[in-house]
Amino acid sequence: MDKDKIDKKDHILDVAERVFSELGFDGASTRTISGEAGVNMAMLNYYFGSKEGLFLAVFKRKIISFQDLLKNIGSDGSTSAWNKIEKYIELYTQRVVTNNCFQKLLYQELSMQRRGELSDQITDILMKNVSEIRKILQDGVKSGEFNKNIDIELVIATIYGTKNFIVNSPQLTSKVLGYDIQNDKLLEEKFKPRIEAYLKTLLKSYLMNEHDNTTK
Repeated sequence: MDKDKIDKKDHILDVAERVFSELGFDGASTRTISGEAGVNMAMLNYYFGSKEGLFLAVFKRKIISFQDLLKNIGSDGSTSAWNKIEKYIELYTQRVVTNNCFQKLLYQELSMQRRGELSDQITDILMKNVSEIRKILQDGVKSGEFNKNIDIELVIATIYGTKNFIVNSPQLTSKVLGYDIQNDKLLEEKFKPRIEAYLKTLLKSYLMNEHDNTTK
């Protein structure tokens, strides 16, 4: 695909992401997206086939780019399992802050559970990311760096669940945290360093063998 076509396709995806984030899947239409992108319906259908195809392409572009970063972290043989977890947390929290609307859209659509095939495809893409973090945790256990009794699945749920609760319950969590997490400036300056430090401290105390306080 030549550069002009790639640029045009990326432009459509940029517009689609914004419209889907603002209106949700049901509220958005391909006609609205094509109009705001300045392209005709024929071009949009040529690239993506349908609204479902466009919606899935928006997710793939965001999530697969993160997959590549995770694979690079996981395959780095020069660093420890804990350092890999730290890098993962840093990348993950940065993406939460810079893609806040997308994050809300992602979990809103998954929680609705009414477009079986589309939701299944999105879940399959997300599970590839889960597999990367699972592998890092498993390698840490195998090498003896992490406690052999850790619950890998609940570690993963803790990382995703903490972020999901905060991002998807903005009115409640703004009251709990003491500032408006829908404010981009506060999200970057206060929330990002706070959740990053929290997850690192929490997971290090749980994962590392040196913190195992089990009575012998």
